[in-house]
Amino acid sequence: MIKLYGVIGNPIAQSMSPVMQNQEFQQFGLDAHYQPFHILEKELETAVKGMKVIGVEGFNVTSPHKTAIMPFLDKIDPLAEAIGAVNTVVRKNDEFHGYNTDGDGFIRALQADWKEDFMNERALIIGAGGAAKAIFYTLLSKGMAHIDICNRTAFKAKKLIEECPYEGKSKAISIAEAEDTLEHYNLIIQTTSIGMYPDIYKSPMSVKNLLPEAFVSDIIYNPFETALIKDAKQKGVKTQNGLGMFVYQGALAFEKWTGIAPDITRMTNIVVEQLGGNHANR
Repeated sequence: MIKLYGVIGNPIAQSMSPVMQNQEFQQFGLDAHYQPFHILEKELETAVKGMKVIGVEGFNVTSPHKTAIMPFLDKIDPLAEAIGAVNTVVRKNDEFHGYNTDGDGFIRALQADWKEDFMNERALIIGAGGAAKAIFYTLLSKGMAHIDICNRTAFKAKKLIEECPYEGKSKAISIAEAEDTLEHYNLIIQTTSIGMYPDIYKSPMSVKNLLPEAFVSDIIYNPFETALIKDAKQKGVKTQNGLGMFVYQGALAFEKWTGIAPDITRMTNIVVEQLGGNHANR
């Protein structure tokens, strides 16, 4: 009997997950299908109950349901609980268990594109939204100690740090202060929507003071090269877009559902093909 998986969100038609996950099911000869489900906010509780009734084995959760879904799940992983968001649900003994693979997906991509051990580096996160929170909490939970956060609204960055249950040496700074002290950081992580299509010429900050040995990661992957990435490349530093994070968080979900580690290169290539672009981290 075919096993059913999926992704829920509103909107959902733009999701790259179905083509990426269905390819892996096919490649491994699994009798499974991954289906996008367009779920309105008011229908979320009913939808989760319905998915359990029809035997859905697991599903991803995207905007705007990552936080709202939590009361309707049977169990929540401690990290996902701390982050306050779930992006992956796994069926276990007729219960729906919620996880957040965004932060771990980011770490896997960083290890693949930069270096395996970066926990002693000094990091700066740009932004204080949901993605920033998942990455910040996960990095601290893994032992990274020096992570500062800059945001247009300093209060939001300060609140994110104060509410974090994991220990670390972190401070909230303004964008202007971050630009002036950028040479203090080896890792820059851009988590805002600034630079995303169609506003592709905008950048969240100047990289004039960037260290030559720094690594710049922008979690946007449409376009493949944001203005920030282009500016960093002109400084000669190594960069990374958000495609790796997207692929790895999906790969981690696939592994939780099936117990099989999927092919990262194959998953990346199918997404690049769907986006109709060229992807190159360097």
